[in-house]
Amino acid sequence: MIGWLQGQLTHPWQQEKRFGLMLVCQGVGYDVQVSQRQWQQLPEAGSAMALHIHHAIRDDAWMLYGFAERPERDLFRELVAVSGIGPQMALGLLGAMDTAELVQAIVHTDLRRLCQAPGVGKRTAERLAVELRTRLQQRFLGQLEASSDPDSLADGVMLPAAGRDEVQLTLAALGYEALEIHRALRAVAAGGLAEGAGAEDWIRESLRWLSRQVA
Repeated sequence: MIGWLQGQLTHPWQQEKRFGLMLVCQGVGYDVQVSQRQWQQLPEAGSAMALHIHHAIRDDAWMLYGFAERPERDLFRELVAVSGIGPQMALGLLGAMDTAELVQAIVHTDLRRLCQAPGVGKRTAERLAVELRTRLQQRFLGQLEASSDPDSLADGVMLPAAGRDEVQLTLAALGYEALEIHRALRAVAAGGLAEGAGAEDWIRESLRWLSRQVA
């Protein structure tokens, strides 16, 4: 299975509501589909780039879906595991909001926010929130129970108490272990995040640090 590709962007393309690119890796061109938000942020043709890949195998085709960060790919996999949520709808959700925003919308059952994604109606949003919210919350609680002291995740980190739970919940829901979250928060704090930064700023900077840890 293909999980990551690094090469040269040669041909961004759009086919109706689908967006993608050709990524040439050592003389082989891979056709990779991406979200509209990511497609709009692509560098110029000829630029070097790397993508985390979800490799879907169907009877009639092998499909590659690309993501700039591993957490986004992992969330895509969670989305398509929900009944009635196919790859195109999952890309639509990821194109409508960033990873942290989407996780928060699911965990907090923000149907209005979820319904802003193309093709997502109220019933689909409800099913998405119910199925994924439970799974993500269980994952988060399981990680907290594995720690002898839940508050120790933020020990020594200048993170406002009001936003600490939201940051930990979001990162844990994306699949990160307690130790990874602890290290990320310390790294962000050491990086000198602006005083008064909110939970979204901590989440964004933590995800950037975590994505750089992928070999």
